[in-house]
Formats: sequence, C-alpha cells, structure tokens
Amino acid sequence: MGKDHKKLLNNLEELRKNAGLTQQGLSESADVSRKSINAIENGIYVPSTVLALKISKTLGCKVEDLFRLPNN
Repeated sequence: MGKDHKKLLNNLEELRKNAGLTQQGLSESADVSRKSINAIENGIYVPSTVLALKISKTLGCKVEDLFRLPNN
C-alpha cells in the first residue's frame, strides 16, 4: 500500500503509474493541480468525494482500489 494519512491509506501512485500517467496528466483529467495529486500520493491531503471519484474514473478503477481506511 502507498503512502498513508492518519485517516486514509492510498495506492494512488502505483495505480497512476500503472495507467501510464504522470501526476500532471492525472491532474489535468481530474481538474486539479499537480500539487494536489502529489499531496494525495504522499498522504498529506485527503481528497473530497468528488475528486476521489474523478481520479477513479480517470484510472478506470473503483474508489476502493485507490483509498482505504486503516485497520484501527
């Protein structure tokens, strides 16, 4: 699993790279800044539901494939 935030774990970087997208490419598709994608990947920022859905649509996966809650 990728980087983590206290409240949300993510696998975004791996799935983005597997899709052949740069952070910039994904950010353009999701209509956010590249810095936002970077912050999500590094566990600094928790995306809104709308942004999570846009990212999952772009990557052709479920939101649950991108993000999950910690086991605690």
